[in-house]
Amino acid sequence: MQQVIIYLHGFLSSPQSVKAQQTLDFARRHYPQLEFVVPQLPPYPLSTIELLDELVTRYQGYRLGFIGSSLGGYLSTYLLEKYQGRAVLINPAVQPYKLLADYLGHHVNPYTHEEFTLEGIHTEQLAGIDTPVLEHPENYWVLLQTGDETLDYRLAEQKYQGAKLTIEQGGDHSFQDYQRFLADIFRFLLQE
Repeated sequence: MQQVIIYLHGFLSSPQSVKAQQTLDFARRHYPQLEFVVPQLPPYPLSTIELLDELVTRYQGYRLGFIGSSLGGYLSTYLLEKYQGRAVLINPAVQPYKLLADYLGHHVNPYTHEEFTLEGIHTEQLAGIDTPVLEHPENYWVLLQTGDETLDYRLAEQKYQGAKLTIEQGGDHSFQDYQRFLADIFRFLLQE
């Protein structure tokens, strides 16, 4: 069966982020035959969900793998619970609808320069796709660094009990030295 891996970036990020580019480069060098997709996610939740549902539908019949960073980890969890597959989450947001309540207002994506305004309705839309119960926690590998300045890693540690967890002391929200895990990430996602 063919496989696709979809990389989902975080809030105010893009396919041009360091982690996305490191992952794309690794996939091209080591798995050139693999379908590897890094979409630019819209700034608004409903548009993002629509785009992701369409993307997964396009790969119907493929085995699904997701790599999600921060908000992308939250979105990857939604997709895995809805469509099955496997996911590697890097410092995932567990309740981004609470966190983003502090970010309401005007924003400019530093990568795309797209301007948008985050409103309360958007946090409600994010809350609407929450997955409080994981049906198959064994299909997740969660990479956490305790020095994450944006998210409390303990929320992810608690939510993803039963998953493969790697918790490193120190680090930051970007997950320092992420690239050293790439070979193992692809092995985890591609295993039968």
